[in-house]
Amino acid sequence: MNYSAYKNVNLLGGLLREKQELNRKITIHAVWKQFENTGRIGAFSCVWEEGMEQKPHIFWDSDVAKWMEGASYILAKTRDKELEAKIESLIDKFETNQQPDGYFNIYYTVCEPGMRFTKREDHELYCAGHFIEAAVAYYEATGKDRFLKLVMRYADLIDQTFHIKNSAAFTTPGHEEIELALIRLYQATNEPRYLALSKFFIEHRGANEKDGHRPSSQDFPIRSQRTATGHSVRCLYLYTAVSALAKELGDSELARRCQDIFFDIYSHKLYITGGVGSTNLYEGFTRKFDLPNRGAYAETCAAISLAYFCRNLLDLEKKSVYADILERTLFNGILSGLSIDGKAFFYENPLEINAKTNNRLIDAAGTEHHAATQRKEVFDCSCCPPNINRFIEEYESFLYDREGESVYVHILAESTFDDGTAHVETHTNYPLDGKAKIVYRGAEFLCVRVPDWCSNFTASSPYTMENGYARFHHPGTVSLEFHMDPVLVEANLNVQNNIGRAALMFGPLVYCAESVDNGENLHALYVNQNLNAKVAFDPFFGANVIETDGFRKLQNSTALYRPYSENFLEKTRIKFIPYFGFANRGESDMLVYFKVKEIN
Repeated sequence: MNYSAYKNVNLLGGLLREKQELNRKITIHAVWKQFENTGRIGAFSCVWEEGMEQKPHIFWDSDVAKWMEGASYILAKTRDKELEAKIESLIDKFETNQQPDGYFNIYYTVCEPGMRFTKREDHELYCAGHFIEAAVAYYEATGKDRFLKLVMRYADLIDQTFHIKNSAAFTTPGHEEIELALIRLYQATNEPRYLALSKFFIEHRGANEKDGHRPSSQDFPIRSQRTATGHSVRCLYLYTAVSALAKELGDSELARRCQDIFFDIYSHKLYITGGVGSTNLYEGFTRKFDLPNRGAYAETCAAISLAYFCRNLLDLEKKSVYADILERTLFNGILSGLSIDGKAFFYENPLEINAKTNNRLIDAAGTEHHAATQRKEVFDCSCCPPNINRFIEEYESFLYDREGESVYVHILAESTFDDGTAHVETHTNYPLDGKAKIVYRGAEFLCVRVPDWCSNFTASSPYTMENGYARFHHPGTVSLEFHMDPVLVEANLNVQNNIGRAALMFGPLVYCAESVDNGENLHALYVNQNLNAKVAFDPFFGANVIETDGFRKLQNSTALYRPYSENFLEKTRIKFIPYFGFANRGESDMLVYFKVKEIN
């Protein structure tokens, strides 16, 4: 994947553009403020001593590095002296405190000096990877190479320590990320050692004597993996790197492993929102069809890493299924991580909230766990907020693709694509409706994905279908429509907690209902299969809301039990909002899957 290709795309309007504007005006500054308040920014001075407050944590480097990367993407599109000055101040401190051999890690510089590269689970290489990605992004945005040269020195040290001398206490990182960062560094510098180091880390995972073996984790040789197992973010960063490596090397076996793993997730371990990782025990994948609603972990970072994986799979083969999941994840499982005002975040993204019990759960280990019912401005483990900063500013890299004489439109958005040869203009209100007019020239073919949710597609020009894409053969103007109606979607019967229930979708958006609109006890509501839906735009959410026919079960007796009767159902209307917008109007119960009845 050419990660700098996002510079060929301009978002001009619509929901995605609005979220970018929110990020640039509010979110990027809100995260910086919280990182200042919590000591993350000050930690770069490397002056902490025992007894002082705000002791640096092992992952603080990565939090700030992701913020730097996100701010760099903003600079690639818009000159912002304030953001640039903040990044430069951090680079100054990085340069000042980088050790003579190239090493930089705040925690191991001030908290445990002399212990570097001894604790596999302590995120050193993970932090290094995020610094690499930030440096490449800043270099591509501004042309300034000071930060790039600094991280290259660090990458050279890591290469010497792990690859050449094998002198560290472990062989591969406990938390994957550096593998994909090194490939990006190779693409930016054309230095083959960085690609070789990424390959080394990937090929030696689960195939060396130093690391040991963690049951139920991703620590297995990658070429033997067929299923997604272990910590979801770590796994998906690894798979993103493996798919990029497969592309760089033309390695068909690695490509097949990535495809196997994707289809395991797609078929067995994916929430309807695009969320992944169903347990809080280890933030990871569990058994097939284990997709609880109220207990859904579905970390925001996991959804983001799935989107990156899907993007790289599209680089291996142009199949619409990868873009289908990319789109679903983008509009639902990722956007839900950010509040409407742009200042607060979800780490977890449940599909059900019971506010009265504070979403109390007892996990498999017998430990009490409370999933958040409201977003927070910062977390002790604050990986998700800056990850949203950078992901939102990379939207453009997910929309279009160029391969030979074909331009691919993976996701509709009001936007332009221009790589110096081909030019595409897309005019659309998507995802408010499924209509679009696309003008293209400079390429022989235009390939537009027909989404998996669309059962009725029309176009003004002849086309052929290829791997889920409508392929147009004559440059010019194409008008098309993905006909969009509210539809109830049920899960596989093996997802037992959802049997007899359905979720509402409208185009790519998943919907939910909250008690703030529908009264107490959402579980007493039934959606009428004959929806009789009314769709209307709501400026608060920047998207459509939907009202449907439904029924409410009445409590006509104080008895604990009573004979069942449908006479206790009364007709009602149920208001649904976009899933990404839940928990923005105070404490409220929330539900995605509803019982369904068909009563005329």
